[in-house]
Amino acid sequence: MGTKKLNGTVIVTYRCNARCNMCSRFKAPTRPEEELSLETIKKLPPMYFTNITGGEPFIRTDLKDIVRELYKKSDRIVISTNGYFTDRILNLAEEFPEVGIRISIEGLQETNDEIRGLPNGFERGYSTLKKLVEMGHPDVGFGMTVQDRNAPDLVPLYKLSDELGMEFATASLHNSFYFVENKNVIHDRPMVAQNFEDLINELLKSKSPKKWFRAYFNHGLINYIYGQPRLLPCDMAFDTFFIDPYGDVVPCNGTKDKEVMGNLNEQTWDELWNSEQAERVRAKVRHCDRNCWMIGSVSPAMHKYIWKPATWVLRHKLKPGKKYDMHELKVVRDYEEGRVTREELDALSTCDLSSDPNDGLRRNAVSNHG
Repeated sequence: MGTKKLNGTVIVTYRCNARCNMCSRFKAPTRPEEELSLETIKKLPPMYFTNITGGEPFIRTDLKDIVRELYKKSDRIVISTNGYFTDRILNLAEEFPEVGIRISIEGLQETNDEIRGLPNGFERGYSTLKKLVEMGHPDVGFGMTVQDRNAPDLVPLYKLSDELGMEFATASLHNSFYFVENKNVIHDRPMVAQNFEDLINELLKSKSPKKWFRAYFNHGLINYIYGQPRLLPCDMAFDTFFIDPYGDVVPCNGTKDKEVMGNLNEQTWDELWNSEQAERVRAKVRHCDRNCWMIGSVSPAMHKYIWKPATWVLRHKLKPGKKYDMHELKVVRDYEEGRVTREELDALSTCDLSSDPNDGLRRNAVSNHG
């Protein structure tokens, strides 16, 4: 099991300079001395794709050293950032032109700055994106976490990305130990879904097959915000993993509590990946009911079960006139016609107002590996 290439996410820090309204990670940062060392990164397995994230990864001044090590074992690397540390980002992009850069932008200027709580955050992020494009960086894009506040900016932001020839990634609200949140929920589902529907139709109009498959992903986001079962199986912890700043390997960042498969500071990769503890976590993943629809778990599933999204794409591309209507999802019709209530849909979400969120910090967590 340890020899095939995996899909990995490396969380290099929980420190963050943003104050996003849907993520409280900034309230529970790691200490620099606790964070992943190069020695531990050297122990990671071969990967076909690696996402470097945080917190804000560019807070780490040794990020270039980390990228250098990861390039020895990964076919492709993408860094997720808020784009604030422009000089550091451009400097890294110059040395590593193949590294993808994804900047989180949560809407047009006013919306973004309100959501992210970062002074001039839109201006900083957008100017970083433009500078990367100007220097000819081949793999640049931005990502948006859609909620009630910013859903109307979804299509305008996509069009902005399209004009600049950039990738445009989407997500929706989630709750987990990683986000240190349990209160996130979409309030006006039909409005948010309508904006997703508009985006899906823009993507399907495109000449790019990649965008057609993105349309399917966004169809899955409508399905997710209505609390429905995933459109594709989740294989996290089987061919995909996350490693947190403490060296703890976890299946994903979507679980309510941190599920530890092992610790790479203390074990070799093969010991960890093939351990009884890892098998116990895989059993939990097989029975997980959170129905997350985040790119980290969906992208590998779309490749693995390609016939499902491909059939959907073909059906919608061949359809005359308007290509997509969210009412093809039964739950959307049921909600409109009063067969299911907002309270029932809220209960299907990951929102849980009755408990405190777990933050996954070592000093507050009981170690359960070994």
